[in-house]
Amino acid sequence: MITDSTVELVQSAFINDLFHDIPRIAIPAGESSKNLSQLEQVLDFLAEHRLNRQSLIFAVGGGVVGDLAGFAAACYMRGIDFIQVPTTLLAMVDSSVGGKTGVNLASGKNLVGAFLQPQAVFIDTLRLDTLDKREFAAGMAEIIKAGLLADRELFEKLEQKPVTSSNDPNLVQIIRRACSIKAQIVSADERESAASGGRALLNLGHTFGHAIENVTGYQGVLHGEGVAIGTVMAADLSAMMGLISPGDSQRIAAVFAANGLPTRLPTAIPAAKLLDAMGRDKKNRDGLLRFVVLSSIGEAITHDNVPVDLVMKALSNGGAT
Repeated sequence: MITDSTVELVQSAFINDLFHDIPRIAIPAGESSKNLSQLEQVLDFLAEHRLNRQSLIFAVGGGVVGDLAGFAAACYMRGIDFIQVPTTLLAMVDSSVGGKTGVNLASGKNLVGAFLQPQAVFIDTLRLDTLDKREFAAGMAEIIKAGLLADRELFEKLEQKPVTSSNDPNLVQIIRRACSIKAQIVSADERESAASGGRALLNLGHTFGHAIENVTGYQGVLHGEGVAIGTVMAADLSAMMGLISPGDSQRIAAVFAANGLPTRLPTAIPAAKLLDAMGRDKKNRDGLLRFVVLSSIGEAITHDNVPVDLVMKALSNGGAT
């Protein structure tokens, strides 16, 4: 079983009841653990305990644990099975679903990885009771994104009644819907090979967001916060391209804010650094920046030839210098 130091502490009763004396490794909590060095330590752990091709890994934790454990499962003995047990809202609605695994490099996020579908994903919303408000809100960013991609009604529900607590009576239904949207998109384009649209649509806000995470050294900005800021920038870009109205762009920013998320950079970052980081994004095609933009609330498209001056304007509007 693979977890992290925080989950091992706050979910100790759950882990001990469920996994008893199954060998476990707890990696340091946080995005900084999602690297090749930590992967090597996990692989050594699997070898020391003599796992074989009939063995099974449980990934118990948030997105970092799931991505790292899944990649370890994909690499070890050229692939063994694993099961996702997400303990954060973001992992429940996004990273545990879809089969993408991997680690970061200094050059960028998720640049090394593999596709490996988990044998199962077990979601228990009681695990969310230990999340602080900021981590809970980070998960809401991916749910809002799902509504923007494929479900205007979901977006409008979150606009009318923001969800800011794990006690919300609508949360289970909302999680189920967000997972369904992602599963539907992934099933049509599992390896993100479609010439346009397809699984790449799930990266709405992520071209901006991953650049923010990379330039800030994966410190100070949670992934969900980067997605929120990045999606607001993407909506602004969509409005400047004439795809949606400025009013819809403002609505999108307001919904993120109402659900407890930032909509601008917390500190000024040079726009040139962010643009450089975007140039290393794995979604780019033929040397061109590739963005997911909105054609309406509830529908998105990929665009491979966005004018750089509009990208810089969106960055500036979001707080870059």
